[in-house]
Amino acid sequence: MEFSKEFKEAISNFTSQEKDKLIIRLLKKDRILSHRLYFELIDPETADDKRDQMEVLIKEEVSSVAKKFGRTKYFLPNIRKISAKITEHVKITTDKFGEVSLTLLLISETLKNLPKTGDHYKLFIYLLNKIYRSMILTKKLDPDYYLDLGENFEEVRNQIKLNKQLEELALHNGLFLQWFEPENIPDQIDLILKGIKGEGLLR
Repeated sequence: MEFSKEFKEAISNFTSQEKDKLIIRLLKKDRILSHRLYFELIDPETADDKRDQMEVLIKEEVSSVAKKFGRTKYFLPNIRKISAKITEHVKITTDKFGEVSLTLLLISETLKNLPKTGDHYKLFIYLLNKIYRSMILTKKLDPDYYLDLGENFEEVRNQIKLNKQLEELALHNGLFLQWFEPENIPDQIDLILKGIKGEGLLR
């Protein structure tokens, strides 16, 4: 949303007390915004600190979900909830590197803790979409991050190679294992994904 010059001038004419009241009122209605302001203004922890905490949380929660829910039907919704926590972390910290590294960690931990029963197709399609999304985001990062992310991608690739059904599904949906090295991700990976979805795949 763009604000007009008149609107900006009206806001600037508020007294300090009026602005304070308005800010507090807005923060009460927007939990993410309040957390983000706290993080930017007074939180002693850095984005790296919070990313480290998220890594621990992801491993613990995926393991807990796997023990609690032995069927994919109940497992996937809880994996989505953990993914939502990653999204919240990114909104608060603007941690673009963490958005990729944490998502890849979630994928690898999920594959390590697959339910013993149930059809895994929907779960695998969900994870493949996450992988594509991670590759698109990686191409938007500075190449200096590629070395660190290479380990995350390698772990996911190793897990895929251990699961024949998933490996075949990845290839069927146009995802090649050589792309799991950041420098090998195609420059037009976003257009590739658009074309694949246009063919009715990844569903």
